[in-house]
Amino acid sequence: MQKILVTGGAGFIGSNFIRYALNHSDAQITNIDALTYAGNESSLSDLADHLRYQFIKVNLVNEEEVEAAFSEPYDLIIHFAAESHVDRSILDAGSFINTNILGTHQLLKKVLEGKASKMIHVSTDEVYGSLNVGDEAFTESTPIAPNNPYAASKASSDLFVQAFHHTYQVPVMITRCSNNYGPYQHPEKLIPTIIRKALKEEPIPLYGDGLNIRDWLFVEDHCRAIWNVAEKGKAGEVYNIGGNHEKTNLEVVKTILDYLKKDRSLITFVEDRLGHDRRYAINSSKIQQQLGWQPETTFDEGLKKTIDWYVNNELWVRDVLKKDKQL
Repeated sequence: MQKILVTGGAGFIGSNFIRYALNHSDAQITNIDALTYAGNESSLSDLADHLRYQFIKVNLVNEEEVEAAFSEPYDLIIHFAAESHVDRSILDAGSFINTNILGTHQLLKKVLEGKASKMIHVSTDEVYGSLNVGDEAFTESTPIAPNNPYAASKASSDLFVQAFHHTYQVPVMITRCSNNYGPYQHPEKLIPTIIRKALKEEPIPLYGDGLNIRDWLFVEDHCRAIWNVAEKGKAGEVYNIGGNHEKTNLEVVKTILDYLKKDRSLITFVEDRLGHDRRYAINSSKIQQQLGWQPETTFDEGLKKTIDWYVNNELWVRDVLKKDKQL
């Protein structure tokens, strides 16, 4: 039985991945999470009694807590844990530096010590910077050029991962994904914010002219991609994971409003975010050709699943927002 350590498993992508792994393998999953604003135990409350799942509260910056989590070695670490909200990083970059850089370093040391056979470091397309309309999509060889504190912290952690592989031959891989969406995403993120405000018929804030472009990836497709990397990926490699669904933020808002039969007059343009990247686009041909993965969920299909989930889980949304205010 494979033993997998998932960091940040109480967060959006991590919780979805844990469900995927438990449903598609016989793996034993240990989830460590600091339960900051992005991590919510309620996202995995239904797994509390699962025989192949355990949760340990761990702050990756705390060496003693990390050491305790490695009482036994793991076959694989999948490192999701990260502070990830750009707006928060602009207000205060400190926690992003601690979790995203120092926390990653703690895990790299454990792999170097032989406490894990290999590690997948889950990163983001934001490390590449911004594209103009008409530019070629990001490839794995695109130079890193982060434009906000969050992206800079992730780029820094990526470089540490690559340095540990080059210097110590640590068996690590990096994945860089486009914007994820789906169930259990924190309510302050773009798509959940649009949904919950539309349901209440509240004004929906949209940065700038609303024409910033993102490539949208349904979270279940992302989980499959990471599993493919775990099974077939090569140490030292970077794998881009994209959804092939580029949409302007304005298009996304209009699509959600139309699905919920709400008036588009709810759209409210607000002052643009500082350092707002114009466009992200991922070329994921490498993982498709080398590992046989490709996205399976269309944007319309994934968005409908996401909207329906939030409509049916208003209690979860309220609990997360309540907890967030208490932190």
